[in-house]
Amino acid sequence: MEAGPHGYFAGGAGDERSLRRNVEAFARWELRPRVLVDVSEVSTRATVLGAELEMPILVAPVAFQRLAHPGGEPAMACAARAAGTIMCVSTLATAAPAECAEAAGGEGRRWLQLYVFRDRAISQALIDEATEAGYEAIVLTVDAPYGGRRERDLRSGFTLPADVRTPAIDAAVGRRDLTVAEVFGLVDPSLTWPDVEGLIADTELPVLIKGVLTAEDAELAAEHGAAGVVVSNHGARQIDAVPASIEVLEEVVDAVGGRIEVLMDGGVRRGTDVAVALALGAGAVMVGRPALWGLAVDGQAGAERALAMLRDELELALALIGAPSPEAVTRAHVRRRP
Repeated sequence: MEAGPHGYFAGGAGDERSLRRNVEAFARWELRPRVLVDVSEVSTRATVLGAELEMPILVAPVAFQRLAHPGGEPAMACAARAAGTIMCVSTLATAAPAECAEAAGGEGRRWLQLYVFRDRAISQALIDEATEAGYEAIVLTVDAPYGGRRERDLRSGFTLPADVRTPAIDAAVGRRDLTVAEVFGLVDPSLTWPDVEGLIADTELPVLIKGVLTAEDAELAAEHGAAGVVVSNHGARQIDAVPASIEVLEEVVDAVGGRIEVLMDGGVRRGTDVAVALALGAGAVMVGRPALWGLAVDGQAGAERALAMLRDELELALALIGAPSPEAVTRAHVRRRP
């Protein structure tokens, strides 16, 4: 990949301490295998928002995927379908929601990641299109009222190429050669919990709140009608010096007390990482960069391979810790590293 797009996808905010911490924090947890458990049959199947998936590993929303590979989001949608999991399509996708659904033959499961733009009619149009195209949930990203200080982009002078079509941006400003800061300038920074409650009331799809890092906000999400939360620091791309997602997962799980679903993303690189997240209370994880790097290498086939590797690693991890299914993983299967 060229330096500009690669830095956009790989980089984080500030000194990238939280970017590194997202991955390193998993090493602070150790698995506690239980032996002499019947693991002659192990399944990675899991249920998320009432839908059964082949694995508790979803494809996280990643913007501008045609910068990584010409196949872009439609190819990723096909890879997710092949893996039997959900793709979360970004508001800043280089393909419209309906295009991703059409590419996958109308099959597979998809959620829409939503930024609420200052021009709310654009966001509503995305919701309407996704609903009509069979999307099953809205993932409202709330941790980006402004774009983070991503210094790799500043050094490279990265801008969205003028020849890359992004339907939502086209509708908002009619031009494409934008910086990351200009893109996030389209997002409404005045959004508050009453707005979220109104969105939930007006939308027939369940709404998850993505970007939660505290018990307080998890509690508010439950109180305002969210179907779930995604514990996330935005891939450490918004603000540095925040905790890794896995470090605050238990806090959020305890706060919601089973009332709503809890997912997490950030730093998941192995099937054993997924097992740790499950043990700490996540119903599923989302992966962004691992799937994207697969896409960059070999399009749909590369993304399929990356997702298959994670599923196979999770299956083996479940067998070796004595948990025949994701539901069988408990808090007793992990401990803090001394």
